[in-house]
Amino acid sequence: MIAAARTAYGQGARLVLTPELSICGYPAEDLLLRPAFIAACDDAVKTVARELAGLKGLHVVVGHPHGTGIKGKSVQVQMRYNAASVLSEGKVIETYAKRELPNYQVFDEYRYFTRGQGTCVFQVEDVNVGLLICEDAWFEEPAQLARVSGAQLLVVPNASPMHVGKVSERIAQMGARARAVGLPLIYAHLVGGQDEVIFDGGSFAVNADGALAARAPAFCEDLFYVEATPGPTSFQLSGPIAPDLADEEELWHALVLGVRDYIGKNGFPSVLLGLSGGIDSALVLAIAVDALGAGKVRAVMMPSPYTADISWIDAREMSQRLGVRYDEISIKPEFEAFKASLAKEFAGLPEDTTEENIQARIRGVLLMALSNKFGGIVLTTGNKSEMATGYCTLYGDMAGGFAVIKDVLKTVVFKLARWRNANDPYGTGANPIPERIITRPPSAELRPDQVDQDSLPPYEVLDAILQRYMENDQGIEEIVAAGFDRATVERVARLIRINEYKRRQAPVGIRVSHRSFGKDWRYPITGKFRA
Repeated sequence: MIAAARTAYGQGARLVLTPELSICGYPAEDLLLRPAFIAACDDAVKTVARELAGLKGLHVVVGHPHGTGIKGKSVQVQMRYNAASVLSEGKVIETYAKRELPNYQVFDEYRYFTRGQGTCVFQVEDVNVGLLICEDAWFEEPAQLARVSGAQLLVVPNASPMHVGKVSERIAQMGARARAVGLPLIYAHLVGGQDEVIFDGGSFAVNADGALAARAPAFCEDLFYVEATPGPTSFQLSGPIAPDLADEEELWHALVLGVRDYIGKNGFPSVLLGLSGGIDSALVLAIAVDALGAGKVRAVMMPSPYTADISWIDAREMSQRLGVRYDEISIKPEFEAFKASLAKEFAGLPEDTTEENIQARIRGVLLMALSNKFGGIVLTTGNKSEMATGYCTLYGDMAGGFAVIKDVLKTVVFKLARWRNANDPYGTGANPIPERIITRPPSAELRPDQVDQDSLPPYEVLDAILQRYMENDQGIEEIVAAGFDRATVERVARLIRINEYKRRQAPVGIRVSHRSFGKDWRYPITGKFRA
């Protein structure tokens, strides 16, 4: 932050904006409840001010938590604010507290902050700048109050979690806000992965008429310059405008960033995954290589008695295309040993999902053993359709440390695989996924001649119901009225409900939709509601 401000000042900038809570990152969660954490943030703000004190005329807006709270064993009262301070020539000249606190989806700001009440307008070279923070700009009053207080330009530090389609929504909303108050607006956005949440960057500016004036590239941390020049009725903003991203391209960059930051920021030296010859693990392998490079990725094929020859062939070929370490460890000896150990207990009973799950759990044990021995973290390969319906094995294919495509529907998995084969955004190799992996019917290969559609509705139907029921909270009757088969809808709803206990034990994974199985899905395990 200090180095960036110095660089910007050297290029002529006199106002530097950083994202919401840039001092500590977003979301800091319960670290915000620790007095020592708040004190460390206060010290960091002072350090930034001190280090930039010699840059005459420079104003830097930094986001940080401010204040404290009253906390006991049975009660907690927040006196803490989501704040942004304006630093200039070694001093904190203004501190603004966010007025509108989001408390939906992944947001928990009422848990940590209290609402601000004031406004903040400060002057930079004869320009009156009004300061808002993120959610403030989605509501009318904060911007109007800044305008009444003399603002000629609005600046908005943000930490707005990404989901597909959010970019156009942000630009439309900020354009509407600028038009409503007749002021240009600059939106400074966070970029990076934080646990399951992705921030996509793409800071932008809109003029007073709401038209897009400048936009930074998405998923890229950098300095972005916007020029403000006097106009007849308002300041005119201008700068380069990065091109729009198609949905699959945006989603790919989000998943790559999520893996890169989770692995890098948490200090894991490498990753490994079970490569089955199926499309889910193939997609995760391609994402991991784009995120980390082939040298930090290891693929392990663990064939069972039911693994088709083409699965071996395709897994080997994909590993060769991407240049990753590839190993084969048969699970047949362990599987036979388990069956022998349980033969007396299972005498007279037919084989069923029990034996299928034993195979998945053997693979989980082997991957976790390799992880323990060599330090790499296991990437799980389950998709959102499987997580929703419980088509996954607890302590088996769910065993691992990071769920890369946990929020990606199966139909989207196919789209992403085709997009990646047609594009090489990180230069790690064109067409990495063998075509047969994409075109063959999906199968867990845990029993003879098994395909996913033996246990689930067609993915086109399943995913459409999941979007309505899980992501958009539509009820069973509403979905049936839209033309879906009642028995299928009721079956999917039941699968979602009875598998909540599994999802609670799944590893954290990347959120890319507006409703994921994570922080924004908080359903009870025990319950009788059925609609």
